[in-house]
Amino acid sequence: MDTTQMRTWAEISLPKLEHNYRVLRACIPAGCRFMGLVKANAYGHGAVPVARRLKELGAEYLAVACVEEAAQLRQAGVDGPLLILGAVPPGEMPLAVELGATVTVFEPEGARALSRAATAAGKTVKVHIKADTGMSRLGFPAREGELERSGAEILAACALPGLEAEGIFTHFANADGDEAYTMRQLTRFLELIDLLKGRGLEFQLRHCAAAAAVLHYPCTHLDMVRPGIALYGHYPDNDCRDLLPEELRPVMTLKTRAAFVRPVPAGTPVSYGCTHVLARDSIIATLPIGYGDGLFRVLSDRWKVRVRGRLAPLVGRVCMDMCMIDVTDIPGVTAGDEVEVFGGTVPVEDAAALAGTIQYELLCHVSPRVPRVYLD
Repeated sequence: MDTTQMRTWAEISLPKLEHNYRVLRACIPAGCRFMGLVKANAYGHGAVPVARRLKELGAEYLAVACVEEAAQLRQAGVDGPLLILGAVPPGEMPLAVELGATVTVFEPEGARALSRAATAAGKTVKVHIKADTGMSRLGFPAREGELERSGAEILAACALPGLEAEGIFTHFANADGDEAYTMRQLTRFLELIDLLKGRGLEFQLRHCAAAAAVLHYPCTHLDMVRPGIALYGHYPDNDCRDLLPEELRPVMTLKTRAAFVRPVPAGTPVSYGCTHVLARDSIIATLPIGYGDGLFRVLSDRWKVRVRGRLAPLVGRVCMDMCMIDVTDIPGVTAGDEVEVFGGTVPVEDAAALAGTIQYELLCHVSPRVPRVYLD
């Protein structure tokens, strides 16, 4: 794809995705399966191309958040095991069954509704039981004092017609910050599994480790892991950097081009609200990227982008479709020059810190109108 004619684009490096996959795969034991998370448009990277590459690399499972995301992959010809991690409304259960997706079951009534949808279609749907061990989001309660009741409900759910209980999983709430709480969650999860096994119900796939747990706690790997942000080249926390034999590589680089460059005299206000007034005669470049593309407005007057190998500060407020940078100290900047907004040499983590959020959010908020260009 010719980027010279693009206003703004995101470069997605599939070789870097492969590198990260292999680095993570080397951290898990032989026989442990790898679930590639491609929910939220593969964290903004493009679900279909990423899913295809992960399957080529050998990922045994893929995961999405909702039925719509599962349908997108199936319509693109992505087959194989696919787990819907989130809640599936009863009205969408027939489509989930038709797609051949694995469905998360986290409470009795949802299990019964899924059973009705499966039997009506004359099919069997694989399910993964979700246990709430301390996230307080979705799942059969699995805290102390709750195991007996939840165990009985899970046994009843897994005995329903049309359902095949393939897996059971939980999600850690603070694996990147609190070892004691994470181990408490793991203990609750294993106690629930043992209770169910004692009553005749065993699961082929037990999984609980997302990126932080994959890196920090090998004891959580069990039968399958599901690293998310690390797959895309970003660490869930800084302490993870020393836990891998090789550095992860950011897969996405967000780029734009200078659309207009001109001298502007000292004392001139820049952008909405006139909040930035130039203190000197300056060279201002206008970039065709704004918060409508995913460049957070809160980064106004705070972020720096890279042009001609040097950093240039944003000046004035980020607009919906444009922003301005000061290139006075960077000789030779002209319209058409490529600008790196974040990615390879301008860490998205730094932008996230300035915005008071996490890198996940900035990656996911790169707008659908920004074309993804896949480098292979």
